[in-house]
Amino acid sequence: MPTLMIQGTTSDAGKSTVVAALCRALQRRGVSVAPFKPQNMALNSAVTVDGGEIGRSTALQALACGVEAHSDMNPVLLKPESDRGAQVILRGRVLGHMDALDYHAYKREARDSVLAAWQSLSRRFDVIIAEGAGSPAEINLRENDIANMGFAEAVDCPVLLVGDIDRGGVFAQLVGTLELLSDSERARTRGLIINRFRGDLALLEPGLEWLAAHSGKPVLGTLPYLHGLLLDAEDSIGREGREDGEPALRVVVPALPRISNHNDFDPLRLHPRVALTFVGPNQPIPSADLIILPGSKSTRADLSWLRSQGWEVALRRHLRYGGRVLGICGGFQMLGRAIHDPESLEGPAGSTPGLGLLDLETRMVAGKQLREVVGRLRLESVPVSGYEIHNGVSEGAALARPLVALDELEGERMEGAVSDDGQVMGTYLHGLFDRPEACAALLARCGLADEGVAVDYAAHRLAQLDRLADTLEAHLDMVVIEDLLASEVTTL
Repeated sequence: MPTLMIQGTTSDAGKSTVVAALCRALQRRGVSVAPFKPQNMALNSAVTVDGGEIGRSTALQALACGVEAHSDMNPVLLKPESDRGAQVILRGRVLGHMDALDYHAYKREARDSVLAAWQSLSRRFDVIIAEGAGSPAEINLRENDIANMGFAEAVDCPVLLVGDIDRGGVFAQLVGTLELLSDSERARTRGLIINRFRGDLALLEPGLEWLAAHSGKPVLGTLPYLHGLLLDAEDSIGREGREDGEPALRVVVPALPRISNHNDFDPLRLHPRVALTFVGPNQPIPSADLIILPGSKSTRADLSWLRSQGWEVALRRHLRYGGRVLGICGGFQMLGRAIHDPESLEGPAGSTPGLGLLDLETRMVAGKQLREVVGRLRLESVPVSGYEIHNGVSEGAALARPLVALDELEGERMEGAVSDDGQVMGTYLHGLFDRPEACAALLARCGLADEGVAVDYAAHRLAQLDRLADTLEAHLDMVVIEDLLASEVTTL
């Protein structure tokens, strides 16, 4: 089975974008291709066609391939709940909660699921582009590795190594990583890619020549820094706001310690009349027209963090002055009277008082809700679509004023809540702003007049994927890529 793996010298070296670009370039050439990430650690996730859950970046890569995301594409997803523990998703389904040491011991068993998922994809696609996680040179994690070289050795596939020159020290990154690999892993590494280069390539050429001679590995390409690139991220949050002085709606989002699915806000980042700001710990809370409480993997703990940062007082002041508040998923749960977790699904068993801005209570129950949905905003009757990923079940009088009506086989299902005065809204629906009609309608509720300005985020994603593929085709040696995929790799 032709499989090529992209690994990186560090986290955020650009593996995800290189895989997405390569998938898109091959798809445009008519190749039946699928992405594969053996193990991912991320709080941004997506619902798959088979009702599972995978990392958001892998779902984006599936879009680049022109296929529906499937749980086989990311068989192990770790969703951190604390500095030492995570929820383990195995082939799309919740396996349970493990601390770091327990998971490290479990990797030997997880390996079987990873290989079974890869074999399943191999039967359905002609080519697989796999993505590593972190760095293959993390010595403490090499035993029973399934994320990087452990997988590559198991399936006998070639590897390309990506280094990020924008953060500095790219030659040390690449040479040091190669030095820490075993002989067979080093031989398996067939080429190097330098990512996010700015400047005159002629100044870099002497370094590239030295790198190729010193490492014995060809430099297959130097990819330029792409200004303004905005695509679904695994975890990193851009906190920049608009600085061009144009009239804009001010939207503020607290960057919770365990924020999840913050890609919900990418359409707002793109909107020409929205100033989106993420506010981190110990930062002043700016004035805003709309405050959005995002999803959270540890809702009660993040609610306590919000209170410690002064957000509860700020929210009440914001509402007194006529501002709007929207809660999404965990943020929706925070808006109610209380959150109960009797089975310790997201932390220690117990209950936490909510913000009391909506008349409802939430109970965490086993059995995560995973589904893609379509429907309409009830007030404006415009189409909306997205997905649900949550454990909690919410009940209360506030649900009698739902935000959306979702289409289901048995009829419409009312979802979310809106306060009597319309200032507070909540929903479990991720992707709320993705449809331009829904985005415009929700922003109009907050005071932004609809002047025919809309962001079609689905079209934007495809355009950005084509931009990535165009860049890859122009700057990477695709002949070598094709040769690697066309030839069988002998056991080393």
